[in-house]
Amino acid sequence: MCVCTMTRNAAAVLREWVMYHAGIGVQRWFIYDNNSDDDIIAEIENLERRGYNISRHFWPWIKTQEAGFSNCAIRAKSDCDWIAFIDVDEFFYIPSGETLTSVIRNYTTTDSIGEIRTPCHSFGPSGLRSRPRSGVTSGYTCRVVLPERHKSIIRPEAMNATLINVVHHFHLRDGFTFADMDKDIMVINHYKYQVWEVFKEKFYRRVATYVADWQNEENVGSRDRAPGLGTRPVEPSDWAERFCEVNDTGLRDQVFEKFKDKKTQRLVWEKAEEDDNVRFKKGSSAHHRIARKIKKQINNKAH
Repeated sequence: MCVCTMTRNAAAVLREWVMYHAGIGVQRWFIYDNNSDDDIIAEIENLERRGYNISRHFWPWIKTQEAGFSNCAIRAKSDCDWIAFIDVDEFFYIPSGETLTSVIRNYTTTDSIGEIRTPCHSFGPSGLRSRPRSGVTSGYTCRVVLPERHKSIIRPEAMNATLINVVHHFHLRDGFTFADMDKDIMVINHYKYQVWEVFKEKFYRRVATYVADWQNEENVGSRDRAPGLGTRPVEPSDWAERFCEVNDTGLRDQVFEKFKDKKTQRLVWEKAEEDDNVRFKKGSSAHHRIARKIKKQINNKAH
């Protein structure tokens, strides 16, 4: 079971996203890096050292998510029985506690199913005004009532030879069809509208297919934008309370049960306090010291 994503500056959230999905059955990650200038390379290397099968693929072009996913689909053919195309702020939630592979197996009893379309719930800031320290899955618990869109899990052999896709699903070969996932069996928690310090970055260069820069008057009605915000990165006074129509603590409760370290009482992806104090920017002296340390560790392993 594989996952492919395209992202920019996701170092702060990648650890939770990878570790959580590993816990529900994902075995391989393809990270398409759209011009990140944060510490994502170091974070990926750290995850590799921890044993996660994760790879970074530099993808510099903006507004080309569809092309990137087609490229990823080619890479995945030899490694993956199924591959999900989701963002780093999206997490599969299975209320029963089953693994992702088990759900897929139960939902594809015929060989004609080549794609599973999973509905997405969009979560809001949930009353928070600063980034939740223990991660998005435990921090954001209030969402919009109705699912907004879907994301797909694809069987590589079922993809049309053209690899044509519209981000959320691919064209399939003749003889294959898709299945709509029942939201009571599995849903994607999309932490789309986070605290303002995180969300405001979407006003700048991003990987979205339909909106490259929110400050441009282009595709103003696109769902890639936030309703009512327009093109200026100015925080609404009620931002923390927006997009909150129903409380949903299902995934948070499951995360606390499955991913909390009994000794430290921290979630497995949560860094210790001393790690929080080492917040550094690329190019800083701290960054260079840690980069040298990582390089030395890699060289030692090579010998």
